[in-house]
Amino acid sequence: MNILSNLTRTYPKLRVAVDYIFVLIGAAIIGLTFNVFLLPNQVASGGVSGISTILKGVLGWEPAYVQWAFNIPLFIAGVIFLGKQFGVKTLVGTIFLPFVVFLTKHLEPWTHDALLGALFGGIGVGLGLGIVFRGNASTGGTDLAAQIINKYTGFTLGRCVVMIDGLIVLTAAAVFDIEKGLYALIALYVTSKTIDLVQVGFGRSKMAMIITNNQDEVREGILNKIDRGVTKLSAYGGFTDHKRPVLMCVVDQTEFTKLKHLVKTLDPSAFVIVMDAAEVLGEGFKRA
Repeated sequence: MNILSNLTRTYPKLRVAVDYIFVLIGAAIIGLTFNVFLLPNQVASGGVSGISTILKGVLGWEPAYVQWAFNIPLFIAGVIFLGKQFGVKTLVGTIFLPFVVFLTKHLEPWTHDALLGALFGGIGVGLGLGIVFRGNASTGGTDLAAQIINKYTGFTLGRCVVMIDGLIVLTAAAVFDIEKGLYALIALYVTSKTIDLVQVGFGRSKMAMIITNNQDEVREGILNKIDRGVTKLSAYGGFTDHKRPVLMCVVDQTEFTKLKHLVKTLDPSAFVIVMDAAEVLGEGFKRA
């Protein structure tokens, strides 16, 4: 990915082409996943795809047509009410996803187990959406409806998404059965986690905040023995009101044990706060 990032910085037009490729690949993965995992097992895991699953089960309507019928008007409404920030890439995703659903509708289901369909369907949709998001676009649908509701009601965007997807899942539970609604919730959860994984990656880093009386020794140890940067933050003790600088350091997960051993050796009474850093950009880590 670093090579790709360097190329797209050198050739800006290549960045646009890569974005479109991401949108097409991501939409294709979502469309395929819908037909081989979600639809045959009646897992309506939110969004326009969930609506199309319900309408297919109740009325027999073609899911691709239902998705076009919802996606295109929602995109137009988004442009009218929210502005033109969505761009052509989102329009491409909005149109191309149902097209893939239409092309792959005759494929045999890969499983008839609803639980497997929910799990792998959630993974596939999350993977596809994560790739589309990396292309700086979206597949439209109920996300646009959530943004419109957010703008005119004051509800948070997260709450709007939960309300819409929750209503779809409840409808699926009423139309099909309670179990199918529960499977839809599983698929939604797996989708959200997979999106995070695609966006952030498998690597995890640790951020340590170190309060120590031997700050010079600890700082030198981090710089020279672990070969990581360290930042000194100004702070004051809440009880003494004395100046107590805090050392902030970010290390790879594999280096964290070494950091703990170093701090414990140099100052056994040091106070250390450790947090997960989901994504770190910069020297020694990922490039933006």
